[in-house]
Amino acid sequence: MPEHAHEIVPLLPRETIALRIASLAREIDADFAGTERLVVIVLLRGAFIFAADLSRAITLDQEIDFMEVSSYGNATKSSGKIDILKQIRTDIAGRDVLVVDDILDTGHTLAHVLDLLRAQKPAKLRSIVLLDKPSRREVDIAADWTGFEIPDAFVIGYGIDYAQHGRNLPFVGMVQFKDT
Repeated sequence: MPEHAHEIVPLLPRETIALRIASLAREIDADFAGTERLVVIVLLRGAFIFAADLSRAITLDQEIDFMEVSSYGNATKSSGKIDILKQIRTDIAGRDVLVVDDILDTGHTLAHVLDLLRAQKPAKLRSIVLLDKPSRREVDIAADWTGFEIPDAFVIGYGIDYAQHGRNLPFVGMVQFKDT
């Protein structure tokens, strides 16, 4: 783990996350009912575990693609600069699309990604985030579905990292830094 002394305080246990994902999947199935094949676009890297569990819970036929978007680096706060490191390969024109992200924080990343995808003229474009921190919002945006609203805390686990550590934790925890 990073050199800063810290402790991880559990916030969302694995079981709570699983129950919420099952509920969200039912809502997504209903919203996209009748779609030929849903295009699920996963924002790497933080959303990969959430997206895998969500994808398995959604009963619709799916095509999965990935975008790698960076706005954090190794810092605990957003840099404000959005870098698209990997674009999708799928042609989404006229298709139903679900964007899966880990955290809706300032809103810059999701707004930027949705604008890029909207320009490709999908039939329907929706978004889902595992975690929402509305207290940090700088852009007027909301996800179509939210797993959990959380306080303004630095979180780790369930795909979300701290300086590339902790993604494999099976729960979401708050990182509490210790005074040194």
